[in-house]
Amino acid sequence: MEEKRNVLVNDCSFAGIRPIMMDLPYPPIQVQEKNPAYANLLSVDYCGSVSEMSAITQYINNENRMSAERCALAKTILGIAMAEMMHLQKLGELIFLLGGTVDFTARYQNGKAMMWTPEYLQIPGNVGPMLQADIEAEQGAIKQYEMHIRMINDRGVNAVLERIILDEEYHIMLLRTMMNTR
Repeated sequence: MEEKRNVLVNDCSFAGIRPIMMDLPYPPIQVQEKNPAYANLLSVDYCGSVSEMSAITQYINNENRMSAERCALAKTILGIAMAEMMHLQKLGELIFLLGGTVDFTARYQNGKAMMWTPEYLQIPGNVGPMLQADIEAEQGAIKQYEMHIRMINDRGVNAVLERIILDEEYHIMLLRTMMNTR
């Protein structure tokens, strides 16, 4: 006699998901000269508490928890996470060109260096608070990028940061729409 088993299946297909970002090219990845101080500023954007690494991890966690019951939302969250991965990659290239080290350590102006940790994440239990945490993280990233643009005197670096901000603003618009239609 065959034993019946209860099987839970997540049938949310992620085939064909693409990064969700503005339909604009990124500027070339170039710097005027090596500048370790600028590399250190970007290391905070790369893997500090407010960073692309934190955004990617938070979005993937949210997507995992949404996918079984809210497939459409999960697909959008995954697309946003993919755009954040592209940001991480571009920041890594800039850090390297500036003479910095890409090792998941944020190097702060006060001399403090901290390796990225999942303790930076907000992991609410429900979809509404998840989306709100994502919006707040995007807003924090924009503020940090704007501050770094004011501190960096390199047109090539700032052009990339300004382009990343456009994606972050687009993500906020999408997340707010998701909040209002869930």
